[in-house]
Amino acid sequence: MKPHLFIANRIFSSSGNGLSMGVVRVAIISVTLGVAIMIASVAIVIGFKQQIREKVIGFAAHIQVENLDNRASWEVNPINRNQAFLEEVLQMDGVTHIQGVANKAGIIKTDEYIQGIVLKGVGSDYNWSYLQDKIVAGQGVVFSDTIRSDEVIISMALANKLKLQVGDDLRVWFVGSDNAQVRGRKFLIKGIYETGLTEFDEMYIFGDIGHVQRLNGWQPSDVGHFEVQIADIDQLNLIGQKIYHSIPINLVAYTARENYPHIFDWLDLQDMNVVVIILLMVLVAGITMISTLLIIILERTQMIGILKAMGSDNKLIRQIFLLHAASILFRGLIWGNLIGIGFCLLQQYTGVLKLPAESYYLSEVPIYLNAIHVLLINLVTAAVWLVMLLIPTAVISRITPVKAIRFS
Repeated sequence: MKPHLFIANRIFSSSGNGLSMGVVRVAIISVTLGVAIMIASVAIVIGFKQQIREKVIGFAAHIQVENLDNRASWEVNPINRNQAFLEEVLQMDGVTHIQGVANKAGIIKTDEYIQGIVLKGVGSDYNWSYLQDKIVAGQGVVFSDTIRSDEVIISMALANKLKLQVGDDLRVWFVGSDNAQVRGRKFLIKGIYETGLTEFDEMYIFGDIGHVQRLNGWQPSDVGHFEVQIADIDQLNLIGQKIYHSIPINLVAYTARENYPHIFDWLDLQDMNVVVIILLMVLVAGITMISTLLIIILERTQMIGILKAMGSDNKLIRQIFLLHAASILFRGLIWGNLIGIGFCLLQQYTGVLKLPAESYYLSEVPIYLNAIHVLLINLVTAAVWLVMLLIPTAVISRITPVKAIRFS
């Protein structure tokens, strides 16, 4: 066994009393809390960003292709469904589905309430995979290209506000294509959905695109815009640019980030919160470790003097104390991982911590636990702390054998 390993094991494994032991316990607790908080913070923020992105994109699609002159209005110029570029887009790597939809603003009127809404008209090509598990009452709907259906799906937010339920009639009033004539439609509520996205839930109901086409005086082959779905969200901007350059000049393509920049900018701000938390945890635990090692060195001044008198150099003595500090750090990392990962698993499978959905779009704290993220947190923080521990070992070179032995 190497000398520094032997001395470190014999000295520090048998030391159970003294001022340093209390400080060591504080250091272990500090490292434990720091690691646990970092693991939990990263898992929560990544989970939060993923779930919000999936909700927004699932509702509004990854990429939207529409007329260039729509000017952000609900009354848009139609696009013929039979476009030559659609086949080219479908053959692009990463593109999974294209669907034609059309929106129409209207007003729901009941005996007691009036509520502005948007009818999202969809057809037989609409992908219901996102909304399938969001249906909380009733059932989904299936539309045909030949027979217009009066069945609609509304949100739980609208149902609660307007006191509606599955099976009720729903009367909606629309302004005609000439902006002069008001037209009413009676729908049947077939199902109720809830996504948790208040901004969307309080606005959209889903119905047959044939109603929008008829209200706007469009042809059966006309749609308001195309929604493009892709397989990998990380390729959003790249595929968005490819689609933009492949469509006719009278059309324009927008990604979900461009359509809803306020939501994605808000999500990006969460990264800064994690960075601040990690820096604070690394600094607090690092300073605690520095203080702990400094106290241990000062408490062992006589031993350092004796080792130097016997011919030991500063490097060997530094290695002895760094080994002891590394053992403290290792114990803190073990406990920190157990607590941090344990908390994440508990929240992931039980959802014990809740959130106000109207503020955070989620009803419970989300978790995304990734082994690579946990490994990086451990490796990087441990490396930083070990480098910081070199600072107090500089005191060893200032200790002389004569003074250390004489005044001990």
